[in-house]
Parts: sequence; C-alpha cells; structure tokens
Amino acid sequence: MEKKSTQDFGNAWEYQGCMIPKDLYYDIENQVWLRVNEDGTVTMGLTDVGQTRAGRLLHARIKPVGTRVRKGKPIATLESGKWAGPVPALVEGEVIDINPKVAEDPNFINIDPYGEAWIVKVKPVDLERDLKDLVTGEEALEKMKEHIDEWDIVCMRCM
Repeated sequence: MEKKSTQDFGNAWEYQGCMIPKDLYYDIENQVWLRVNEDGTVTMGLTDVGQTRAGRLLHARIKPVGTRVRKGKPIATLESGKWAGPVPALVEGEVIDINPKVAEDPNFINIDPYGEAWIVKVKPVDLERDLKDLVTGEEALEKMKEHIDEWDIVCMRCM
C-alpha cells in the first residue's frame, strides 16, 4: 500500500490534496471549521474535505442576521447536484453577518473554502464551553487524516 504523506506549509497542512489550516477549530464529523476572531466573534465555513464530498455547490440558505442559533442546529443548508445537508452551528449565539458572495453563489466554497468563502459570523454566548467539543492543531490533523482515509478522499477545488 502506498504511504500517504503530509506536507507542512507553515500555516496549514496538506494531506491527499486537502488543506487543513492550523489556526482553525474543526467539527470532523460535519466537516465545518471555526475561526475565533480578535473581537471574540467566530467565523464558520465548510472544510476542503466537506466541499469535495459535496461536489459543486448550487444553493445556499443561511440564517439571517439577528437569528439566535443553538449549538448543533443548522445555521445554513447547502445543496449540490448530489448532496443536500445542514451546516450545524458550532457555537450557540447570534448570527451577526452572512457572506453575501456565498449566499449568491455557493460554488465559491468549492474554490476558496477557508478564505473568501466563509459562510457566517456569530457572536457566541459561551465560546470557551463550545470550543471544548472541537479539535484543533495536531489533534485536528490526525482526526482529519483518519476521516480522509476512511472515506478515501482526494480533495479538489472547482475553478
């Protein structure tokens, strides 16, 4: 069996073509990432693995600004030609911003899942509590590799 290697790019790892930024928190099961912003808010989006498994995203429904979300409940719903599913809120809180680019053209997630194609920003109620259920750093890398191997994923981005 071919040995798969992990590349270290300083701010991110790459495994099977899938980028895994080091500074994010991850929900591996749902393939959603979370970034803690300097002002205490959080930004969430779909991982590289998530966008690859979904295929070309065609539709997005995102909870409007001002919506109070419970952790684990859908904050958005994404749909491709082969998949439709919820994006769960990784924290309890209030939606303070949605990405208009993603709302208008969710395929943008397939191109830049960690950059300009974030989905939603939330003001969390209890960030410290909610982060305990997510993985980050080396633990995230190992869990992501297990997930990639289990599902035999090779990440690709649509252009």
